[in-house]
Amino acid sequence: MTAEDRAIQRDRMRFIKNSLSANLALLGILFNVFYFISICKSDVGTWYYTILIGASIVYNLVFMLAVFLSSEGVKNYKQGYSYLLAALGVFQIVRIFIIPARAHAAETLINGETALVMQDGQFYRVTTYLIISAVCLIASAAVNLIRCRELAEHLKALDSQGA
Repeated sequence: MTAEDRAIQRDRMRFIKNSLSANLALLGILFNVFYFISICKSDVGTWYYTILIGASIVYNLVFMLAVFLSSEGVKNYKQGYSYLLAALGVFQIVRIFIIPARAHAAETLINGETALVMQDGQFYRVTTYLIISAVCLIASAAVNLIRCRELAEHLKALDSQGA
């Protein structure tokens, strides 16, 4: 790619949306939904019927709204939304240690027999969903930060040229 092609590509950024970052953020929501469905469809005694699950439901609603709002923000090259997406991505990793790790280590009584609350397969699946969601959100943030910097440099160069 020549320097002129790169300049044209940067100039196009003024007029086109940052769809890669926006789509990565939406993909992060999708994998969070997979996690949420897997947790909520579990019916192992009454272990899941706690205030923690209620808080998780509320957090998931806030999470999805915040990520959707951020996806619209990064689509328009707004740098501040990158920091929100990165923080939410990190918190997706932290969430592994809240419900999945506790449920995987817990046992409950069902019909007088001890049963694991979360089997290995489900634990690995929900952990994978959260990790993929986190990677998508952090990648969305990184791509947007890079593109915002490139666009700002390009706009500064245009201003100095008087264009």
